[in-house]
Amino acid sequence: MKPVLRSEILDYMTYGERREQLRPLAMQAKAARRIVLGDGTLTFLFENRDTVRYQVQEMMRTERIVREADIEHELSTYNELLGGPGELGCTLLIGIDEEAERAVKLGEWKDLPQHVYAERADGSRVPATFDSRQVGDERLSSVQYLKFAVGSEAPVALGVELPGLEVHHALTDEQRAALQRDLADD
Repeated sequence: MKPVLRSEILDYMTYGERREQLRPLAMQAKAARRIVLGDGTLTFLFENRDTVRYQVQEMMRTERIVREADIEHELSTYNELLGGPGELGCTLLIGIDEEAERAVKLGEWKDLPQHVYAERADGSRVPATFDSRQVGDERLSSVQYLKFAVGSEAPVALGVELPGLEVHHALTDEQRAALQRDLADD
């Protein structure tokens, strides 16, 4: 997917003035790309140019970022979330509210990166590629950045086959269509 360019980013004051019109469009893009597995513990947020642009704009607004080097840093950081040709990039949020339980589960689920997959229409599975900076020796981070090299067709399902955490979730037509558009944006 093509990265978001600096020329597509508004200064934080202009963005603040237009935020009321722009935010609903970003929320709509996010909603179509949010996939919740199982009991809601795992949430996959697939990224595209609209969601990345929104995140950069929100960071600039919140942090009052105006220095060009800082803007470029935000763009570089968030553009990393986008998939390359034939890839879908996403953020995986592991949502466990209870702090003690979260600490235990993140240790138990340290091997999660080897057990997440996207399923193609033909039933074949594409393993996720995780950002190694998010996995420690003792535990997993509760926020993971991953990519699926699915080729030219959006997956039909997502799943996890980690002992004690086995989930499979069929994507809706709306989710598949959104991801298909993202793959076409290469």
